[in-house]
Amino acid sequence: MRLLFLDIETAPHKVYAWGLWDQRIALNQIVEPGYTLCFAAQWYGSREIIFDSVRSGAKRMLVHAHKLLGEADAVCHYNGRSFDVPTLRGEFMARHMKPPAPFSEIDLIKVARSTRMASRKLDYIAQQLGLGHKIAHKGMDLWRECMAGDAKAWATMERYNKQDVRLLARLYEDLRPWIKGHPNVSEGEVACPHCGSDRVQARGWATTRTMRYRRYQCNGCGTWFRDARAANRHAQVVEAA
Repeated sequence: MRLLFLDIETAPHKVYAWGLWDQRIALNQIVEPGYTLCFAAQWYGSREIIFDSVRSGAKRMLVHAHKLLGEADAVCHYNGRSFDVPTLRGEFMARHMKPPAPFSEIDLIKVARSTRMASRKLDYIAQQLGLGHKIAHKGMDLWRECMAGDAKAWATMERYNKQDVRLLARLYEDLRPWIKGHPNVSEGEVACPHCGSDRVQARGWATTRTMRYRRYQCNGCGTWFRDARAANRHAQVVEAA
């Protein structure tokens, strides 16, 4: 399975507003809609972090992102189901591009939401797990300076974007056994569906109302899973009332 880690950064909408708090922005108040400023990506198993931005041309950057998505079997992101992927999809549509090849999505924020940690932000989760932290920056001014073409600001943005992908890859390795709905990467008769390792240990049984399955835990990543084939039917099946 070709797994792509992906993170995008976007420019804010430019709008006219009557105030600073609780504003409802009408369509005729939009001066310029937001857009993808840049993206960073990394293939699982590779040390290279890919970076591209509107500095190379907005259409060229989007074609590059489209190509990477089309080559991926699965894309791993953080809140990417709600933000990164829909943002790119909208820009592909706006430029009359065809859809990339279908891919699965692994959104690590879903794992964070299954916990009661103080925050679900990527930076906080990564620090709590001892995986590192985001690059510090000066906030909105960095985005404004990048939009104005400042070279120094762009150097900071590239470091910031790439570091997010590094954290994403580290977090994926750490959280992999907790991911529900992870694409099955196993090829062996009995192998871990999350990492493909055949170093697994039989540990008890998984039982449904009518069937019984051998249960395993991966000695590599720690994922629990069950055999695809049932060991036997229950001796007694409760009949419908």
